[in-house]
Amino acid sequence: MINSLHKMGIKSNLMYTAGLVSIGLSFASWAASKQLEDAGLERADRWGIFVGEWAPTFFAMGIALRMEETRDQAMLETPGHRSMDERVSASQSAAMR
Repeated sequence: MINSLHKMGIKSNLMYTAGLVSIGLSFASWAASKQLEDAGLERADRWGIFVGEWAPTFFAMGIALRMEETRDQAMLETPGHRSMDERVSASQSAAMR
């Protein structure tokens, strides 16, 4: 899954930003629920926790994507090293000959 996201061009910085936004939205949803609803503090806490649970997921995905980016960078810096896609393409073109 992470490799697919990486191939789609999604960067780790986007996931880190999503994690930070999730933390901000968690506080905002808690405050809004506390002020706008008469359901009490317990409901506001549930809203804040519900939205805040996404932050660790986004940060973990950011770390995984950063590892993919680092791996790609290391491959580019290694002379004579071809990626898996390049090897598959080369073997397919050789098989077609």
